[in-house]
Amino acid sequence: MNFPRSMFHCSTLHCCGLLGGLLLVSLAVSAAQTPAANAQAGSAVQQNAAVPRSYPPDLVQKGAGLFRQDCSFCHGRQAGGGETGPDLTRSKLVTEDVDGDKIGPVVRNGRPDKGMPPFDRSDDEIASLVAFIHTQQQNNAGKRIGGRKGVDAADLQTGNVEAGKRYFNGAGGCATCHSPAGDLAGIASRYQGLELEKQMLYPKHAKSRVAVTLASGQTIAGTLEYLDEFTVGLVDSTGSYRSWRTRDVKYKVDAPVNAHVDLFSKYTDDDIHNLMAYLQTLR
Repeated sequence: MNFPRSMFHCSTLHCCGLLGGLLLVSLAVSAAQTPAANAQAGSAVQQNAAVPRSYPPDLVQKGAGLFRQDCSFCHGRQAGGGETGPDLTRSKLVTEDVDGDKIGPVVRNGRPDKGMPPFDRSDDEIASLVAFIHTQQQNNAGKRIGGRKGVDAADLQTGNVEAGKRYFNGAGGCATCHSPAGDLAGIASRYQGLELEKQMLYPKHAKSRVAVTLASGQTIAGTLEYLDEFTVGLVDSTGSYRSWRTRDVKYKVDAPVNAHVDLFSKYTDDDIHNLMAYLQTLR
């Protein structure tokens, strides 16, 4: 993404004279005026320098609560970075943000490729988040904060278990692919805190399934192991690896992560918190 940068152009004045005496006078006058000119230029730069903006305390406080509810599990409670989310107090995007013109679109659109869902926020809520994030950036200016901060368990335990279970079995469609007694049995013991949240939103290392239809009409299904423009390979139910040239067969890939990505535009804040609360009971 390209961000606008202020460009400062300096011009050099070339003076020439026809008479040696006039040239000497010009040089003397120029030399005498240089310190004052430099001082004026320095003063102008100082006047044009960005002045940190202050925000009403109640607006910052509102933003802090909203940030901790929706953002702290990745970016830390104080916006200084979590186990996966970057330190927003050092963010170039935050530095170049003016009244939410850059923060707002990221909050509302999310970054699905990085596992960040969109959040449907009003202008007032965006303004409060902007106030909090910029205030944290100003507070940390010049400080060296070593490493990213962890995430408090309390940040991930704000949902309703029963509501999460209903979402899992109903509107979320989770039960069509997953089973609490099957693939998700003990998942809260295998993954804790933020790692569990990450698996829920954007599961890594999720194996895709593929069905390959041969020229004879026979279909062979298995776990996708290899795919490029020339070859498709899978591991079948016997554990054997098999591959074919893509031009000789038809194949259909079922990537489970795609279903999770599709949910990004459908989740509400409560859906995420409630589903997380339910998953934490699957031990």
